[in-house]
Amino acid sequence: MADPDTSPAAPAAPAQPAGPAPLTGVTLGVTAIALALGTFMQVLDSTIANVSINTISGNLGVSTSQGTWVITSFAVANGVSVPLTGWLMGRYGVVKTFVVSVLLFTIASFLCGISWSLTSLIGFRLLQGLVSGPMIPGSQALLIMIFPPHKRGTALAIWSMTTLVAPICGPILGGYISDNIAWPWIFLINVPVGLICAFFCWRPLASRETPTRKVPIDTTGFMLLLIWVGALQVMLDTGKEADWFNSPAILVELVIAIVGFIAWVIWELGEKHPIVDLSLFKSKNFALGTLAFCLGYAVFFGSNLLQPLWLQTRMGYIATWAGLVAAPSGVVAVILTPFAARLMQKVDARWTASVSMAAFALSFFMRSEFPPDVDFKALVWPMLVQGVAMSTFFLSMVTISLNGIAPHQLPSASGLSNFSRITAGSFAASLVTTIWDRSESLHQTRLAETMGSNDPAWLAAVERMQAVGLSHAQAVGAATSQVVNQAYLLATVDFFRASAWLAVLLIPCIWLTNKAMSGGGAPPPAD
Repeated sequence: MADPDTSPAAPAAPAQPAGPAPLTGVTLGVTAIALALGTFMQVLDSTIANVSINTISGNLGVSTSQGTWVITSFAVANGVSVPLTGWLMGRYGVVKTFVVSVLLFTIASFLCGISWSLTSLIGFRLLQGLVSGPMIPGSQALLIMIFPPHKRGTALAIWSMTTLVAPICGPILGGYISDNIAWPWIFLINVPVGLICAFFCWRPLASRETPTRKVPIDTTGFMLLLIWVGALQVMLDTGKEADWFNSPAILVELVIAIVGFIAWVIWELGEKHPIVDLSLFKSKNFALGTLAFCLGYAVFFGSNLLQPLWLQTRMGYIATWAGLVAAPSGVVAVILTPFAARLMQKVDARWTASVSMAAFALSFFMRSEFPPDVDFKALVWPMLVQGVAMSTFFLSMVTISLNGIAPHQLPSASGLSNFSRITAGSFAASLVTTIWDRSESLHQTRLAETMGSNDPAWLAAVERMQAVGLSHAQAVGAATSQVVNQAYLLATVDFFRASAWLAVLLIPCIWLTNKAMSGGGAPPPAD
């Protein structure tokens, strides 16, 4: 289950820093491990809470829909912090920015672990997301810097494997901690790891800081970005409880989001040093590639949130087993990604992107056929297919999106692509539970209409339960619970079926772009 920040070729990193000679020996090994830990910790925290939402919600006394705010708050805060990464690294240096980010992330993780309410947890998750922006691009830039030129492929391999292994460990570790220890420890485990990472990075790299320069920052653009993204996210998160547009608060949030977005676009197009370079969307490959990337990632992220939630709330799975269901996709992705990367140096990225979308579609179609008594084996097979999709999805979409972008625009383009994708994922997470609950209500109403009190199937179900010792009231309650579970199953397969068709429809969108190959084999797009 890969995360918004796990695309091996898509960090919002600044240009490769020129600095002192590479590290050697034990120092190189220890520093590389410490930098990899920084990436691992951030990516792990993006996925570790997915299978723990049911536990967190129950312990804090809130609904699972409200519990998903723990995920969306981190994602949206991380997304809006990405555009600042390049400026921070240029202004203060990559080493300092990375180490400070790790320390702040560690502090925020501790605060999440001692949260006393949903409000406090969401606030600390917002802080955690905001300070985590430089961690992934910083770790990649520093890994490249400390390795000699002929071993930089090894550096990127370490970085890529870390970003793929973390999503495997996240659901399993989160599930185990939630079931056997206590959910706060899914955040508190970051404290020792973060301190170790910061210490072993700062010690050898403090004297190897990258050049800094005073560059202007688009404060107005950043504030407008915070306003419209924040207003839209709050509207999506609270709309269900507030009865959507029947609520004045939701209408106000919608107006703020629309006006803020329009003002932000106007400002960024006229700003000399924009926080987000919207002119990049003039490139056909970047515009269509980013669109397909965002939509594909949205359904992928939404499914990774919905499936463990369904398994725990309706299928009786504990968090650990829900995590084990998700893990095979990451294992397959780790195994296949190196081969996919080599293949993409020889094959048009549109082909590998199409394969990934087709694999996503197949995985979703397989899940749309789940029966009421689906077993663990049947749950795992679609995840194995999803692993095939993950192995090429991120690499392919980034290659297509950045094809033909001028070298000096690559950091901005990578940052904008990441921001768009992460934000799409956070919006999807907010919408998925609302759509799921509404679809369940619709199916439950239809099932109730066909199963009146005199319906033979209904009477037979009640009689079977009474035969095993239940009272009439208990039997009716148990039968009603089965109807609700069936309604949620129908809502779940509806979501997977719709996701499958969206993945299929994105394939033609991919072929509207120009040829792109990893390693620069593609001609510039004729936009």
